[in-house]
Amino acid sequence: MTLKLGRHRFPDDATLMMAIVNRTPDSFYDKGATWAEDKALDRVAQVVDEGAEIVDIGGIKAAPGESISEDEEKRRVVDFVARVRASYPSLVISVDTWRASVGRAVCEAGADVLNDAWGGADSGLVDVAAEYDAAIICTHTGGATPRTRPYRVEYDDVVRSAIADTVGYAYRAVAAGVDSRSVVIDPAHDFGKNTFHSLELTRRLGELVETGWPVLVSLSNKDFVGESLDLPVGERLTGTLAATAVCALAGARIYRVHEVVETRQVVDMVNTIAGRRLPARAIRGLQ
Repeated sequence: MTLKLGRHRFPDDATLMMAIVNRTPDSFYDKGATWAEDKALDRVAQVVDEGAEIVDIGGIKAAPGESISEDEEKRRVVDFVARVRASYPSLVISVDTWRASVGRAVCEAGADVLNDAWGGADSGLVDVAAEYDAAIICTHTGGATPRTRPYRVEYDDVVRSAIADTVGYAYRAVAAGVDSRSVVIDPAHDFGKNTFHSLELTRRLGELVETGWPVLVSLSNKDFVGESLDLPVGERLTGTLAATAVCALAGARIYRVHEVVETRQVVDMVNTIAGRRLPARAIRGLQ
């Protein structure tokens, strides 16, 4: 099935890099490196040059912290989305927000995708996606309140829960009027989960792929990687890429990343091994 992300179309065998662009002063990974708007625009230019098909712009860090009003979130992202849209007409622009009012404002400014990292906390977000013909990312958080950390969360089967919640959200989006080609599901590693839950989701990602909905994974430098290897945020690239390879073999379609080039190489190599992609060239032993 063709993947439709706003005004953009991708064939059913395409794998896409979604590069993270934080419009926050306190992100866990870059510590505010792209808080200044010019620095954020430099980041967009960099990831476009590296081959990212999507940028995911966020105005609030996921972790607990300073309360950010809807007006402040809009101030951080709306005009920036408009600038990116004007500069990169062929780029897919995603905005990481759970708020319908922010979703409406960024769609007006040119966003193609609403990345709801908090699993439908604002039920009106699907209506906004439908109104603006935007795509929506349906995540699994186990019902967690936005910007809270998990504490002793339990699931009978975290994969079954992720499938039930994301597929249920997908059908609600379609019922609200979102194009079925514009719905993506995301098990949301670490959100409402401990490390064992995220590892289980990685091992069994193929079960989400088997639902037929395109699957996005957001693995980059996550805590489940850090805890697995006992490494701080700045030293998690190799572990992230190992988890990426497992998800690529299972058939994930979109990869939300900090490191575009490295992730693209891993995904392409895995898909070439799996027979889903031809080598870029194959002359060894033939000439």
